[in-house]
Amino acid sequence: MNISNVHRTALSLLVGAALATGFAAPAAARDRQDNPHAKKHEQADAAHDRAEAQQRRAQAIQQAHRAQADARQDAARQREAQHAAQHDAQRAAAERRDAANRQREAQAQAARHADEAREAQARARQERAAQARNDHARDLQRREAVERDARIAAARRDAQSREARERDARADAVRDRVYRQQAQERNRQQQLDRQRISRVEQQRRIARQQQQAAQYRRYLEQRQAQEQFRARELQHARRMAQYRYQQQYYQRMNLQRQRMLARRYDYASDPYFYTPDSYRYSYAGNWYQTNRYGADMLRQAVNDGYAEGIRAGRADRQDGWRNDYRNAFAYQDADYGYNGYYVSQSDYAYYFRQGFQRGYQDGYYSRDQYGRYDDNGSATILQAVLAAILNLQPLG
Repeated sequence: MNISNVHRTALSLLVGAALATGFAAPAAARDRQDNPHAKKHEQADAAHDRAEAQQRRAQAIQQAHRAQADARQDAARQREAQHAAQHDAQRAAAERRDAANRQREAQAQAARHADEAREAQARARQERAAQARNDHARDLQRREAVERDARIAAARRDAQSREARERDARADAVRDRVYRQQAQERNRQQQLDRQRISRVEQQRRIARQQQQAAQYRRYLEQRQAQEQFRARELQHARRMAQYRYQQQYYQRMNLQRQRMLARRYDYASDPYFYTPDSYRYSYAGNWYQTNRYGADMLRQAVNDGYAEGIRAGRADRQDGWRNDYRNAFAYQDADYGYNGYYVSQSDYAYYFRQGFQRGYQDGYYSRDQYGRYDDNGSATILQAVLAAILNLQPLG
């Protein structure tokens, strides 16, 4: 109900009350003219009617006011309902928009996921393709490496075969040359043996050798004090490996001295004393001569020195000592293997030290540059090194 309807209802009530009062007034007037008591009664009725009319007008006004209030309440409720409906509509619209936005976001996210999945698949395909290419390239490289190694191995085998053939040919040529030289040397030595030196020269050589052997015996007897002094030095320096080696060297030298002192030498039956000189050699700027027996003693000096040098070098390496072959007692002594005959002690010592120096280097650095050494203690210097050290030159 709106405001205009309420106004019309109140107006109709007022009009109805006025009409009822107008209709009742003429009838009351006529009755008053006929009867005075009735006039009073009519006046009372009229007052009563007016009171009722006023009451009715008041009621009508109250009803109109109530109607207006109800109308206003209805209008307020209607406006509230309209506002609620608008709010509900706006909320529904907002929810629809939110739902639409969520749907669009879900669709967009689904699209992104689809794009990411496609990109991941594309990357996976690319990675598989790259891996396949890499595998193929590695296979090719491996095959090429195998083929290259096979070619290199074949070439190396061919080269080794050629080198072996050439080495064998050179060895055969060397053997032939050595055989011829040895045959020539045997013939020459046989001729020299047949020649012999004079009796006078033989006696001079024997006398010289006897004097040399006697001097060497005295030297051996005087050397023991020096051996003991060196042993104490090594113990004090805690060079125990070198100490043990030196003690072994002393033992070998003592056995050598005992054999020498016990030997009864037969000069007349020793071919050294009647065989003419067949070689010459030099060191320290001087030239010397000897026969093949003296040459063999010089070879023995180099070989014995090489063997002792290896033992001394290994001992210093075990002790953590510096490379110092000149400090070794065996190098300073340089007498092992010497018996006082055929060559002088100084000649033997010189060539012993030449072999010792090279053996010491091989032993200290654990190598086989100048010769060979086996576990049984046997050492042999290389023939080429031996020949270069001695440099023996045939006479005549």
